[in-house]
Amino acid sequence: MKKTWAIVTGATSGFGKAIAEKLASDGLNIILTGRRLERLTEISEKIAAAYKVKTKILNFNVSSWSECQTKFDEIISIAPEIEVLVNNAGLGRGIEKLQEGKVSDWEEMIDTNIKGLLYMTRLVVPHMIAQKSGHIVNIGSVVGRWTYPGGGVYSATKFAVRAITESLRMDLMGTPIRVTNIAPGMAETEFVKVVLHGAEIPKAVYQGMTPLKAEDIAESVSWCLSRPKHVNISELLIYPTDQAGVGPGYINRKT
Repeated sequence: MKKTWAIVTGATSGFGKAIAEKLASDGLNIILTGRRLERLTEISEKIAAAYKVKTKILNFNVSSWSECQTKFDEIISIAPEIEVLVNNAGLGRGIEKLQEGKVSDWEEMIDTNIKGLLYMTRLVVPHMIAQKSGHIVNIGSVVGRWTYPGGGVYSATKFAVRAITESLRMDLMGTPIRVTNIAPGMAETEFVKVVLHGAEIPKAVYQGMTPLKAEDIAESVSWCLSRPKHVNISELLIYPTDQAGVGPGYINRKT
């Protein structure tokens, strides 16, 4: 890859951190965004030292349109060539049944998973069209196709990610801009801890099975980006071998 820039949202941990590191190893300069400044700084310094690329951190909340607008102006001033946008920022909140769910949890998921993706895409895509080059990668989920009890709103946001990705690809027909949805299954990241509002992850979640790692998803993103320009990987559904579907009934746990 040439030395242009990639924006990775939600780069403070999990998929975002691993994707930023992998794309830097591929030779891209990296703009890392997130809400935890200390983590952003640490990851940025590590990447710059390890891969000899340029890095820039932007500490803001993608669910705020005004913050996205302000920070995008800053992005353009330092990174005139944005080759890649990875819309990774997202979260799940709560495991309650819909009739018992917390509205604040729903709003946080909708604002981050849907609005944040839309805001960043709206700002970056016209820039890519003008430069006649670019690739949008949205990090969705297998629950964007199959839902589960207690996950209605989170699943709905990932259904939205898939819908937005597919519609955007049609909107961009006739341009060289590529659009990809990466839909991971069960992965060992901070995701479950966030869902549980910071509580420790129960050992039973990963017991007896081997989940995906963040690095597996990062490798998949890198592979999609590295395809020839006439090839667009529209979607990747990625399960661990021990998971056959969504829900506890589709996980092989070795005793």
